[in-house]
Amino acid sequence: MTTPKPPTPMLSAQDVRKSFGHQEILRGIDLTVEQGEVMCLLGPSGSGKSTFLRCVNHLERLDGGQLYVDGEPVGYRRTGDELRELSPREVAARRAHIGMVFQRFHLFPHMTVLENIIEAPRQVLGRSKEAACAQARVLLDRVGLADKADAYPAHLSGGQQQRIAIARSLAMEPKLMLFDEPTSALDPELVGEVLSVMRDLAGSGMTMVVVTHEIGFAKEVADQVVFMDDGVVVESGTPEEVLARPRHERTKAFLGKVL
Repeated sequence: MTTPKPPTPMLSAQDVRKSFGHQEILRGIDLTVEQGEVMCLLGPSGSGKSTFLRCVNHLERLDGGQLYVDGEPVGYRRTGDELRELSPREVAARRAHIGMVFQRFHLFPHMTVLENIIEAPRQVLGRSKEAACAQARVLLDRVGLADKADAYPAHLSGGQQQRIAIARSLAMEPKLMLFDEPTSALDPELVGEVLSVMRDLAGSGMTMVVVTHEIGFAKEVADQVVFMDDGVVVESGTPEEVLARPRHERTKAFLGKVL
């Protein structure tokens, strides 16, 4: 009887390194995120968390190591034993399967909410306007903004704009969602509405990597919590292990300041 192969991890980082000039930002990151898991990355500013996300989405090129998304090397195609660098068009096609939500919302100010959401599915995926609009309205309902389809970004709160940014990423039907401190630019009273949408996504089985300072969210939603500092993974484990019983003094000192 043949033993079934284990499922391919959605994200695998192997000795990932990245420098800007003479400053090494990522100094050998090893991480694995299984399909359907939520990983929360914690750490002080400058620890490399956002740079790591940008490398996953190939917005930054690696200087060493390797990243794989759903078994495919990020930025490269494997041919036999050789790795061949992808063309910009091929990179864009791969990136379409990875949703990314930034600190700032990056909505097109001259487009309505509906137009913002349907732009990429029409231009990149070749969807008809009718199909893209139908999908967009379903997503708007999912993020609680069904009545804002014809509004412009300037007329929305920051929390509403961030929920639209999430809907816009979901319109591409990604296999992996990356969130780079999605609530850090919001007024405190607006944070909850964005986290609520993210909890719904996690509950639906979406694979997510979330850079956040929202410790309560990490404790509630994460399958894995990773604490990074100075470009390395200091420790990782379940929320209970890392947040309630951290082993390393650096983690304890960080949590002591944010809890």
